[in-house]
Order: sequence, then C-alpha cells, then structure tokens
Amino acid sequence: MVHKKKGDHHERDHARREEMDFKIMARRNRLFGLWIADKIGLQGDAAEAYAREVVIADLEEVGEEDLFRKVRADLDNHKTVVADAELRKKLSECFEDAKKQLQES
Repeated sequence: MVHKKKGDHHERDHARREEMDFKIMARRNRLFGLWIADKIGLQGDAAEAYAREVVIADLEEVGEEDLFRKVRADLDNHKTVVADAELRKKLSECFEDAKKQLQES
C-alpha cells in the first residue's frame, strides 16, 4: 500500500511538472509572438491573434524549428530584417520571462 501512494505521488508530481512546462512554453511563445507582431507592425487584437498563431505553430512538431519557420516567413513577407541569432536570443529571453511570470502567479 505504501508503494502505491508513493507511486501516485510521483505521478502527480510528474503531471504537475509537465503541465507547468507546457504553460511556460505556451507563455514563451505568446511573448515571442507579441515581439514579432511588433516587428511586423501589428498592434492590439491583431498582435494578440498573431501571438496565438505562433503558439499554435510550435505545436506542429517537436522542437522549435516549426516556430522559427513561421516567424521567419512572416518577417520575410513583411520585409523585416531580424537575424536568426537575434530570434533565438529573444526566444531565450521570452522563456526566462515566461518562467518568472508563471512562478510569480
């Protein structure tokens, strides 16, 4: 019986960690999407809608390449120059911001 409870506790902890990781990544992608929206001249509801598109784009495949393909295409379509290194740096900053925001809430 003790092992069952211990196993349940580990499963709940694992589920909580996975849920928090998912929330952090979604928040990161939203923040990143808002930053990109600003770069391509979107504001208000249009910027929020774009940020949602970025969140959804990252769900297409494992890793971040799906996200980068989307924002790179959008930046190129708007003739907005942002280096790949700057995109990756900003995504990392957005991750740290998202983590901090969710830990404070």
